[in-house]
Amino acid sequence: MESNVREWLNLIFRWTHVVAGIAWIGHLYFFNFVNAQVAKTYDAESRKKVVPELMPRALYWFRWGAAYTWITGFLLLGIVIYGDAGVMVGPDSSLGSGLASLIGVVLLFVGFLVYDVLWKSMAKNEQAGVIVSYVLTVILIFGMWCIFSHRATYIHLGSVFGTIMAGNVWMRIWPAQRKIIAGVKGGPAADPAVVALAGLRSKHNTYMSVPLVFTMVSNHFPTVYGSDFGWLILAILVLVGFGVTKLLYNKAASPAPAKF
Repeated sequence: MESNVREWLNLIFRWTHVVAGIAWIGHLYFFNFVNAQVAKTYDAESRKKVVPELMPRALYWFRWGAAYTWITGFLLLGIVIYGDAGVMVGPDSSLGSGLASLIGVVLLFVGFLVYDVLWKSMAKNEQAGVIVSYVLTVILIFGMWCIFSHRATYIHLGSVFGTIMAGNVWMRIWPAQRKIIAGVKGGPAADPAVVALAGLRSKHNTYMSVPLVFTMVSNHFPTVYGSDFGWLILAILVLVGFGVTKLLYNKAASPAPAKF
């Protein structure tokens, strides 16, 4: 691709990616840190009045923000990572960049399928599910470290998380919320399992979002991803991100945010 065209596409896709990501993650945090607390105060009448007006509007920006973030992110992968053999694989790699790129794309979709199957079976045993998920994440990081360049490993972990999150939005959260909203508006009440599914997947997205943001900006920190133990550092940073998210949940449930 001609360098000027590639640079302009990079600019357009990256700008769109960031703006769409702000809309998506902003609404994700609104749902989990603000609305989840306020909804506990609704009586039946308030719920019937507020939910049908608020949620469709918020979910519109939420789901389409997710869609455009993922699409532009995938296009950026093609331009920045897959389109540059020197970025996709290390200089000593015997694996061609084309095959490595194909593996990278496959991992995005396999990652969601593995996650989805895992949490369909472990939704009622959340603590064990978290442990298994983290172990699988560490295995994924180390596996990619052995195949891709260090920089590509970091960006691909974020891409896997982003794909899981976007899949959750369109395949799990949005369909469940449609049933919930229809029930509030007077239709058949949503199955409690549907309500639990929407809440759990939204919670997972919130936890994945913090380490995801780090991987998206990790190219600015070559000392981190360039370390011989960069894969281990990344595994630890994922844990740090999860810990930060836990602190945010605790703060959201405290009296402080409700003070004027």
